[in-house]
Amino acid sequence: MTAVELGRPPQGTDASPVGALIKAHHAISSRLDDLLEPLGLSVAKLGVLRQLSRGSLPLGALAQRQSCVRSNITQLIDRMEAEGLVRRVSDPDDRRVTLAEITEAGHARLRSGRAAQAEAERVLFRDLDADEVQQLTRLLVRVATTA
Repeated sequence: MTAVELGRPPQGTDASPVGALIKAHHAISSRLDDLLEPLGLSVAKLGVLRQLSRGSLPLGALAQRQSCVRSNITQLIDRMEAEGLVRRVSDPDDRRVTLAEITEAGHARLRSGRAAQAEAERVLFRDLDADEVQQLTRLLVRVATTA
């Protein structure tokens, strides 16, 4: 019987939950980036488009929701604005605040990105049944909530 069949990780792998999460993150990000690149997207751009599809946001709030520093969001929004995916607008309630909002081209790219993500999920989780995928999702949401 192999180590995996006995419920142990294969020799030479990180047996910690954090190590497994990091390895899974890298594998998933790499697969998703491969599918998003031909669409002119990245995981970061897809995340921004997702956030902005719910409504315009100040850049600071967008940075916080994307778990990055404001300077990174500013640079990303600069690139996305040049591509016509987002635009900057003044906050009607406070002219000192700049909001980012998604454009029609951004919505179209978001739809393509969501389809690519669905394909990545199909491939990545093909060896799991629906109950296992639901359980994994619940557990990851709990971990992310407490992190």
